[in-house]
Amino acid sequence: MKNAFAIVTFSALLSACAVAPQKEPESAVAAPADAAAENPAPPAAAPAPAEEALPNVELTSDMLFRITKAELEFKQGQWQGAYITLLALAQQTRDPRLARRAAEMALSAKQGPEALSAIRLWRSLAPDSDEATQYFLGFAVVNDDLGEAEQIFAARLKAAPVQTRPLAMFQMQQFLLRAKDKRAAYALEERVLAPYSGTLESHLILAQGAFALGDNERSRAQAEQALRIKPDSELAVLTMAQVSGDIDTALKVLSTFLDRYPKSREVRAAYARILADAKQTGPARKEFLTLLKEQPDNLATLYALGVMAMQSSDMPSAEKYFSDFVKVLADHPSDERDPSKVLMILAQIAEQRNDYDAAYNWLDKVDGADEKIYLAARMKMAQLTARKGKVDEARKQLAELKPTEAVDQAQVFQADAQILRDAGDNRAAYVVLENAVKRYPDNPDLLYDFALIAEKMGQVELMEKTLRQVMIAAPDNQHAYNALGYSLAERNERLPEAYTLIDKAMKMAPGDPFIMDSMGWVQYRMGNLNEAEALLRRAYALRGDPEIAVHLGEVLFVKGDKTGAQQMWQEAQTKDPKNDALKSTLARLNQSL
Repeated sequence: MKNAFAIVTFSALLSACAVAPQKEPESAVAAPADAAAENPAPPAAAPAPAEEALPNVELTSDMLFRITKAELEFKQGQWQGAYITLLALAQQTRDPRLARRAAEMALSAKQGPEALSAIRLWRSLAPDSDEATQYFLGFAVVNDDLGEAEQIFAARLKAAPVQTRPLAMFQMQQFLLRAKDKRAAYALEERVLAPYSGTLESHLILAQGAFALGDNERSRAQAEQALRIKPDSELAVLTMAQVSGDIDTALKVLSTFLDRYPKSREVRAAYARILADAKQTGPARKEFLTLLKEQPDNLATLYALGVMAMQSSDMPSAEKYFSDFVKVLADHPSDERDPSKVLMILAQIAEQRNDYDAAYNWLDKVDGADEKIYLAARMKMAQLTARKGKVDEARKQLAELKPTEAVDQAQVFQADAQILRDAGDNRAAYVVLENAVKRYPDNPDLLYDFALIAEKMGQVELMEKTLRQVMIAAPDNQHAYNALGYSLAERNERLPEAYTLIDKAMKMAPGDPFIMDSMGWVQYRMGNLNEAEALLRRAYALRGDPEIAVHLGEVLFVKGDKTGAQQMWQEAQTKDPKNDALKSTLARLNQSL
């Protein structure tokens, strides 16, 4: 339920205040506290400083020389002398700008105590500077110096106009989230907010604070009080649902609220997400469709509907929603939204229906914003090119990729070898992987692929040796245990050892249909036909792979169920007419379709 309520955040609270506060960057709240961490650094952005009463001090040539020298020293990495010079000049001239610069130098050098000294001087020289106060509060809260911070918070709330007081409350909440002593911080919130108990915001903050402390009873009482103050508050009911304790209660709270206030979009969105998390796909889809009808271009709704359609194997609907997602984002570009993952999904859907041109076009739209996704898209494009019979062109596309990280370089080798394997050139694939393993001898994925191609080349000893290397390099790699166990079972050798290896793999990944297939096959080799059939039927129900169908068909054939065997083999042939396992099985059993 935690993810569904991610919307109950500072930014959401700000946007939902009854009276919109004067605009102020969120960085004005968060940055100073971040700066006061164990290794303080200057905030990424700070609010523009208010006009300060500056002293009437002549900028002498000596002062200019000292400031310039300090800046040069700081550029050269000598922070301490530069800091001392500017701090001394600030004390001498009473100029807050020099104290501020000294604080920035100490923050950049990750020197917390020195930064705090400079910030204290800055505040004393510019007592009306909100920026200096923000910096000081950040340090005070992180270091659990809450006494002076409490006085400042109380004064700021008292001085704030009624219209902007909610903003000041939420700013205080954001500061106190960084306190190490959470209970002391909550007690401070209770005291400072006590004069404002008639406001919605005070109870929302206290409800969330109590919930974070695990005090569910108190958090529910505060949320209920917030709802009494403003019964139609979406944030209040979202908070009430968040602190309710279980999904069923949360759903009931939100459903009741929506019956009274059906236009509450944020509540409906949270309700839909919780339904989806609870695997209530039908009701969730209904709620998301309602949201989509109200806002056809809402990206979050389109994405959610696309995911649910995929989960229901409704690929046409999934493609429509994801296509709309990409179109909306193209019409309204956003730095916060990257379509790459959706483009990859659309390519996958197109590939599943063998529309390689459409898949290629979707992949070609993936830009380089995320290097990993971009690399995956380009490798997939090469594979699609190869599927059209253009193997040389596909390999050229891979050769043009120049990833910087070793693990990504290894993936390009794997993709190249896969293209060659798919083209039936196992010898060339073997050479590619052999060279790759020499360059990256500790890469378990490369070793695994090399082991499989070694087996195809008849080098079973090398295959076993390499798979055991994988087991050492990645002891939790279930595929290595499964591959070696299956290879032994396929060759009808060392069956007890094969069983042990596959059993270990199954314990690591009990729901993997291919490992189930291996276990069914080793059971068949050991003569346990009933156990083999049960495992293979389970595996085939999970994944209708043609090779599983071939294995199940053979087990049924040996058990005397010739009709069932023929049915399974025909299904395998329909899915993959060129399947080698099917051809060899039919030849070995002297059967035809």
